[in-house]
Amino acid sequence: MTYDSVFRPGLFQGRVALITGGGTGIGRCIAHELASLGCTVVLSGRRPEPLAATAAEITEDGGKADCLPFSIREEDAVDAAVRELVARHGRLDFLVNNAGGQFVAGAAEIKPKGWRAVLDTNLTGTFLVSQAAFHHWMGSHGGSIVSIVADMWNGFPGMAHTGAARAAVVNLTQTLAVEWAEQGIRVNAVAPGGIASSGMHNYPDYVQEVAVAAMKRNPSARIGTESEVSSAVCFLLSPGAAYVTGATLRVDGASSLQKVPMFPMSEQSALPPYNGFHRQADLPELFR
Repeated sequence: MTYDSVFRPGLFQGRVALITGGGTGIGRCIAHELASLGCTVVLSGRRPEPLAATAAEITEDGGKADCLPFSIREEDAVDAAVRELVARHGRLDFLVNNAGGQFVAGAAEIKPKGWRAVLDTNLTGTFLVSQAAFHHWMGSHGGSIVSIVADMWNGFPGMAHTGAARAAVVNLTQTLAVEWAEQGIRVNAVAPGGIASSGMHNYPDYVQEVAVAAMKRNPSARIGTESEVSSAVCFLLSPGAAYVTGATLRVDGASSLQKVPMFPMSEQSALPPYNGFHRQADLPELFR
């Protein structure tokens, strides 16, 4: 079996992409789809084991993958890693800023150390990797950057730290799109809503239960798939999005537009899911 992408085979032949957080969850799915379209994918993250496992999957499926473990929170490590990537592969066409992390806590309970850790990862890390990509390749050759954010349009109760960081990345995306257009760099973002991803294992059971209940009440009456997020990323990286920059594409089944319903709403979905990822990880039972 191979990845069942909606895009034409060979679309990204000869291109090189760096996917932060590429060993697990949504990043793993994006890496698989890009590789299936001919791209050489470089997977980064702090832990080498999931990177190696995903790279082995991609190689087994006939794609090209490399691993480059580093922490996006460490400026020197980021700079050295991106420099090494260009030395190994000779180019860096795409950057997908997918790495991130957060935890559930009320704003009154978040400690300064926890606040800084989430902002350093989700905001500062995105900036550092983007800046390194600019300095080591894209500033002279152009390229495309897509950052994964979140549904934080109406605030983010229970995770104020990541809501603030993701909103800042949207603003950063707009700024870089203007500043770096002269160098031929497009900068966009994708904002997933509730997605059935292995990342859900990181949250307590009660958070998973709330997520399932919320998805049943959103306009699409279901949760999204990793493949649907990956499709959005691939479109924004593609030539079809040549006139799209500074945009944030919501992949959330209109859940970010949901208001308190004034009338009963069906829990039956009229929007069938797309799931082309042939190696999707096992999900919590609630999401199956």
